[in-house]
Amino acid sequence: MTPVATREPGAAKRHTINDVARLAGVSKKTVSRVINESPFVKEETRKAVLEIMRETGYVPDPQARGLAFRRSFLVGLIYDNPNPQHTISHQQGLLDAMAGSGFELVVRPVDRNSPKLLDDMRDFVERQKLFAVVLPSPVSEDEKLAALLRELDVPYVRIGSVALDEPDRMLVSHDGRGAAQAARHLADLGHTRIALISGPPTFRSSIERRKGFEEGLAEAGLTLAPDLAKIGAYTYESGVAAAHDLFALEARPTAVFCLNDEMATGVYTAAREAGLRIPEDVSVVGYDDAPIAVRLWPPMTSVRLPLRDMGRMAGEMLVPNALREKRADAHEVQPQLVVRGSSAKAP
Repeated sequence: MTPVATREPGAAKRHTINDVARLAGVSKKTVSRVINESPFVKEETRKAVLEIMRETGYVPDPQARGLAFRRSFLVGLIYDNPNPQHTISHQQGLLDAMAGSGFELVVRPVDRNSPKLLDDMRDFVERQKLFAVVLPSPVSEDEKLAALLRELDVPYVRIGSVALDEPDRMLVSHDGRGAAQAARHLADLGHTRIALISGPPTFRSSIERRKGFEEGLAEAGLTLAPDLAKIGAYTYESGVAAAHDLFALEARPTAVFCLNDEMATGVYTAAREAGLRIPEDVSVVGYDDAPIAVRLWPPMTSVRLPLRDMGRMAGEMLVPNALREKRADAHEVQPQLVVRGSSAKAP
């Protein structure tokens, strides 16, 4: 293909999409498809059009693109989570993915138990003309909401502990695997009275994490005693309350595994109030590896979920971006136990 100058002789205005189409020898629709990363463009054609765009300095106009597709260049993050760090980390990752793309993020909190949820979300999506939507857990577990987005023809990605949808619409975090690692770690340290503070039973993440934890205990020949199983709310306050109950037992646990770091932080408080030392008297393990884990003393052993990376990957699955050669092709992450000072051999 013959190279082109940044501007044609005598031209004083910026190049348009029509100029790019003419110079590349393709239709305006083909150029539009290349800009929006349509899969229905031959690779050779895509490269040729991108080369012309680079040589002419052509930059797509987000407003014009939005009018052409009758959608804004907004991506919605719809969430209902008692743990604010979860949402903040996903938000940061989405912004990483959208940098330089012309897209913007709209964050919308909801009550997933509200009878008006679907009506409110239909109004939100249509009013904002959303380009795409990201659904972190537990909102991602709402099948009716996913069906609504399909009805509205809005692309979406669900972030969940297990696969709930088609692969191109799912980012799976395999929460049970991380909880099993925590169980094996505590069993290897010689603990046999291991308590669990779970999350709300309506959260799929809580179900999967508890299941994985019990499977990990079973591998070591252990079981979760009924008096050592407490239900929390994924909040600091619920962790304090549950740990108070555990430490009041005549045969108290020597280790406590919490299904998120917020509740594990509450265990630290309850242990101090009960006159117990961490980890000399009781080991504590959390889940998520939120920033608070390394701000406590001793630093907390926790199962790391790369929450910011998960937000970025979800964004890359949805948002066209000329700064990337292609969209994300990895649709899963693996949790990993990070051992710090809050876990030690059983007393």
